[in-house]
Amino acid sequence: MKKQAAALALSILFLFLCFPVKAAESVYFTAAGSYMLPLADHTMPFWTGGYLYIPSTIFTGAGREALDVSQVLNNAKNRLVLYSSGRSLTFDLTANFASDDDGNTYYPGAVRRSGTVFVPAYVVTRYFDLTYSVIEVERGSLVWLRPQSYTLSDKLYADAAQYSMESVYAAYLRAKEDALQPETPSPVLPSGPTASDPYIPPAVTPAPQPDPEDPEELTLAGRRVNLCIEANASTEALLDVLEARGVQATFFAPAEFLAQEENLLRRMAASGQHIGILADGKDPEYSVPEQLAAGNRSLYFATCGMTRLVYVQNASAQNLLETEAEGCRNLTPHFSRDGLQTASAAGQLLRRAAARSGDSTVWLSGLTASGLRSFLDAVEEAGGQCGGWTEIT
Repeated sequence: MKKQAAALALSILFLFLCFPVKAAESVYFTAAGSYMLPLADHTMPFWTGGYLYIPSTIFTGAGREALDVSQVLNNAKNRLVLYSSGRSLTFDLTANFASDDDGNTYYPGAVRRSGTVFVPAYVVTRYFDLTYSVIEVERGSLVWLRPQSYTLSDKLYADAAQYSMESVYAAYLRAKEDALQPETPSPVLPSGPTASDPYIPPAVTPAPQPDPEDPEELTLAGRRVNLCIEANASTEALLDVLEARGVQATFFAPAEFLAQEENLLRRMAASGQHIGILADGKDPEYSVPEQLAAGNRSLYFATCGMTRLVYVQNASAQNLLETEAEGCRNLTPHFSRDGLQTASAAGQLLRRAAARSGDSTVWLSGLTASGLRSFLDAVEEAGGQCGGWTEIT
């Protein structure tokens, strides 16, 4: 019996050694106010000495706007200054403390890790009258910083931020996969001429240029086309095409559509499609903020998620300011196409995308399943890729 038990133990050990189980990677998401910040290893919060440390880069860009705290990092003097409304907190990066304008000291201080400066969340939030939570979520933890005026509970915020967390997590995985790709070795060039060789001027041959009228010569060379699609009666058929190809897009829908198509919204969310709100700046009945609020209420009811992606048609400068004040990201497509239904129309759209030097974002209204299929084929043949437009695209 003992021999059998020992043999079984050795067998189990052999299996573990030969086929190790890879644990799911646990991450720390970071949010400032209503903004979900990008996810990266070098800016991920961590615990040490019983304190949670957050990257000082939170206090830049969208995080700075949400928290009303800014940073100035002086690497030459090893000093980080956080300031807001006439108050400042200075971290000496060579010491374990911070000091305010009156000479008061605060512990612990900042630390530098992998080139990024991290500050203790406890010290910073107390000094600047902020608050923070560490919320357990599906893929790890969510560190949420916000002004004390926020009344949303941790659970409700985590539920509402699920869509954003999935988006930044997908981008995080793509970045890690790209980093693991082997670099293409540089070609070995022949040695140059010696002093005794006669000088022969090189022949100058102009690089061949693609013929814009010949779709076979068009190339995207790995560039991306972000698909932004108006949700309409054809949306279900468009989803069939996207799901069959394994492609994501971003569907923009008005508040009325979001209120009526609960099952369709659930299907979009389940298949990884992105959802935005289509607003009208000239709506005589509802303001743009009211349209956004109504759309997000319906979206949350259907999917337990909300969105900050918005496209305001007939937009005024005031409309754009209002949406930015609501924490939204406004869609500004590079070009648009109404009624993409044929292979010929798909080819014309491809030519416009190929003419750009970088990625493209295209607004598509009146799109049909056959038109979408033709455009996906054209982009693939041209060596490009299609995807959705998100907060971090």
